[in-house]
Amino acid sequence: MKNILVLNCGSSSIKYKLFEMPAKKVLASGGIEKIGMPGSFIKFSTPSGEKQIEEILIPEHTKGVEVVFGKLTDPTVGVLKSLDELDAVGHRMLHGGSKITKSSILTKEVLDIFEACSDMGPLHNPANLKGVNAVKALLPNIPQVGVFDTAFHQTMPAKAYMYALPYEYYEKYGVRRYGFHGTSHKYVSRRVCEFLGVDPVGKKIITCHIGNGGSISAIVDGKCVDTSMGLTPLEGLMMGTRCGDIDPAIIPFLVNHTGLDVNELDTVMNKKSGLLGISGTTSDMREIQAARDNGDERAALAQDMYYYRVRKYIGSYAAAMGGVDILLFTGGVGENKWNCRETACEGLEFMGVELDKEKNKDVFGTEAIISKPGSKVTVCVIPTDEELMIAMDTDELTK
Repeated sequence: MKNILVLNCGSSSIKYKLFEMPAKKVLASGGIEKIGMPGSFIKFSTPSGEKQIEEILIPEHTKGVEVVFGKLTDPTVGVLKSLDELDAVGHRMLHGGSKITKSSILTKEVLDIFEACSDMGPLHNPANLKGVNAVKALLPNIPQVGVFDTAFHQTMPAKAYMYALPYEYYEKYGVRRYGFHGTSHKYVSRRVCEFLGVDPVGKKIITCHIGNGGSISAIVDGKCVDTSMGLTPLEGLMMGTRCGDIDPAIIPFLVNHTGLDVNELDTVMNKKSGLLGISGTTSDMREIQAARDNGDERAALAQDMYYYRVRKYIGSYAAAMGGVDILLFTGGVGENKWNCRETACEGLEFMGVELDKEKNKDVFGTEAIISKPGSKVTVCVIPTDEELMIAMDTDELTK
């Protein structure tokens, strides 16, 4: 048995989960918020299951990881007698570019490649590195593994990942489609085959990770052949605050008409668009639904646009693969919003999707088949577990 700590370090946060592997047992979990800000705190679950929150000054990530270690070994609320019982640390890492094609032990070479990709993941890559360096400072000899959001998508063929721009931009700057949410797409595409008792070889699967951030992937024989996010997570579906696909000529048009510069428009497209931009009030689908139920027309438009784009991508990937065997929904919205799944499947009967609408309405965050018994395409809900996927890869790489 091994104790593996999974860390997901953001710019001002650290989420953690401790697993006993290979049993896949969760021993502890929690998170730190507001690192480097007033009112920073840690929230965690005790061994009895009680949730606690403790305010504590956490100026930077090394202190944050130290606080996590302290909770794990605390005589009252901890689950480890000492850090010597910790066997490895797995990190969720964003952008590995084209050179990192799989989960990897975090050697200097791998970290150098990762750091060189920071201009393509400016918010996440530096924060991920802070977590790695914090662990190294406190436990210099412990094995660390990186599980990269982009790695699962590196099996895409060039016809799917290249943009129709001058080829030199790809050669000089690495401008191409990379894709994200790879850890989630990898986990659910494997798990759905286990759940259904089928071999991924020979199967065509569309995985819909639908939440505040969203992406869809086309998977053949267990390997990704296309995905909706691109060079950055901005491309593809409409999301909570991201615009997704737009005509690129809109950018110079708005520069000329609004006085905003390119960087300011980048902020608009990433943080002020999507559900928030259309509704004008919120990026939270639960609040959008409540507003729609109260007659808010812009909330209704935002939701219609959001679900419509999911259906468009499902149809396009079915065409690209020459059919589909399994369609699955995951992510906060995909797992819990029955009307998202119903609307996304409307009109897809021509390609073999027959949704059991009554069963679909009863599924919230649990593994389930939601298609009719005779449906050519099996439609499923599979809750994602990125932390478990990271723990599994870390366990495998540190044997």
